[in-house]
Amino acid sequence: MRKIQLLLAFITLGKCTIAQQATAPEYLQLDKAINSVSAVMIHDVVNPPAASRYYAYFMMGPYNLATLHNKEMVPLGNFIKSYDQDNTLSLKPGQYDYKIASMYCILESGKMMLPSGYMLQDDEDKYIELLKKNNISEETIKASVKVAEEMTKKILAYSRGDNYNRLSGKLRYTPLKGVKNWYPTPPMYMEAVEPNWKTVRPMMIDSAQQFVPVRPAPFSTDTTSEFYKEAYAVYKISQHASSEQITIASFWDCNPFAVTTSGHMMIGFKKISPGGHWMNIAGIAVKKANLSFDKAVQVLTLEGVALMDAFISCWDEKYRSNGIRPETYIVRYIDNKWTPLLQTPPFPEYPSGHAVLSNASATVLSYLLGDHFAYTDDSEIPYGVGPRKFKSFIQAAEEASISRFYGGIHFNDAIENGNKQGRLVGGDIVKKLKAAKVEPILK
Repeated sequence: MRKIQLLLAFITLGKCTIAQQATAPEYLQLDKAINSVSAVMIHDVVNPPAASRYYAYFMMGPYNLATLHNKEMVPLGNFIKSYDQDNTLSLKPGQYDYKIASMYCILESGKMMLPSGYMLQDDEDKYIELLKKNNISEETIKASVKVAEEMTKKILAYSRGDNYNRLSGKLRYTPLKGVKNWYPTPPMYMEAVEPNWKTVRPMMIDSAQQFVPVRPAPFSTDTTSEFYKEAYAVYKISQHASSEQITIASFWDCNPFAVTTSGHMMIGFKKISPGGHWMNIAGIAVKKANLSFDKAVQVLTLEGVALMDAFISCWDEKYRSNGIRPETYIVRYIDNKWTPLLQTPPFPEYPSGHAVLSNASATVLSYLLGDHFAYTDDSEIPYGVGPRKFKSFIQAAEEASISRFYGGIHFNDAIENGNKQGRLVGGDIVKKLKAAKVEPILK
């Protein structure tokens, strides 16, 4: 067996991830804290479903702190039915700076939850130094850090009840036998990602099975069948993709660990996850809308919640239908030398994860910030892809979805039905936000 060397090319998030609030002082820019935890997730190669979970929990502490000081903020327990934590703190409002505590809470949550969370100690130390440079009193700093640590413990206690810690105890996943089922793909032939994710407790949807999409096209190798035509469409677009279509596929790649080969060497590039990309979109919108600190926290928290529920809903179906990927099918039945533009992710095909999470995100963000919120997305600049302009979140979701077809990693029905599933997830979240009287931020 030949020896394969693996080079890990770590690309930092830089300044182009979560956009900062336009008018906030440097020590209250939410992007600084979120970029720090995102960088550790990239370092740890956190898979997309798990990343969505982390983003949701990292923002819940700041949201709770905001509700303690802003009575117009609707408490989490009013729309997340499983959230019943007592948010009482040892210090009363006015004895600490809740915005500073919120910033520190994001870092502390990451430090406590992420595999390499210890790396965030340096970020916490630098944050304290930044506060001192801005003439924040020692007393305020200590009080705010104390409150942040207390709130982090409450969020951690809540997170332990979502069944995530039981996933490692599940039996190792073995790909199902049969020509129609998913099988690991080149170049790494990685194991299936999170086959039991449907057992994780949702935030707002009722269950993982609440929005089961229609059945995918029946597997067939008959050249007149719907399935073969779906596969051939993927094959055909790969042969004639325009430069714009290639750019779209690259822009929405969001593969946490893409691998390329060069001779006997495999080179891995770490990138932001799909959820990280949509968290950044939420941050860009926060900056453009010039939202207050509390409203910014609200947008980022609800985006994290939407991501978590979207992945739970999507992953439930992925391992139910267990669909074969275009790469496997095309190589077997159409062209044995074919490769997709994008690296095929290590999990079943149906439905498209990007379609589900993008449409869920767009639905929630549109409710909060409007149906025609135009913005420029510069999330992928650190990874060599320039910015793109969008007239709305829905337009961005549509492009994110079709990018998977251009990239050669999804059939069209996985995209179209994934779009519908994502809109249902997002719509259910919006319905429950309305019932809890969480009002739109921008009309």
